[in-house]
Amino acid sequence: MAWDLESDRPIYAQLVEIIQMQIVSGYYPPGGKLPSVRDLAAVAAVNPNTMQKAFAELERSGLIITQRTNGRSVTEDEEMINGIRQNMAKDHMEAFFTKMKELGYSKNDIIALIEKSYEREKEE
Repeated sequence: MAWDLESDRPIYAQLVEIIQMQIVSGYYPPGGKLPSVRDLAAVAAVNPNTMQKAFAELERSGLIITQRTNGRSVTEDEEMINGIRQNMAKDHMEAFFTKMKELGYSKNDIIALIEKSYEREKEE
């Protein structure tokens, strides 16, 4: 199954975000081995060169490490992973609050909606 990629943004940047999300969510744990570029490109239904570009970006950030004889793996630096996770959460929250304010919701309205939604989630 192909990954859900948008046509209005560079594919490699979207791949970076998706793999970051997989790492911070624990799908690929700290120190865990990543699939090969070709394998992951096939799963994502993208050109291997595009996936290689995404891997290079993740490597520059320090999130993944290349070991000549062992392929690529996730960093073992859990502090770094948690920092990226917090930054990603902050970005999502800021986007959410911006949209809610554009819809005309006040701070109290937003809090009430979050609490109501949270209670519905607990019931399911």
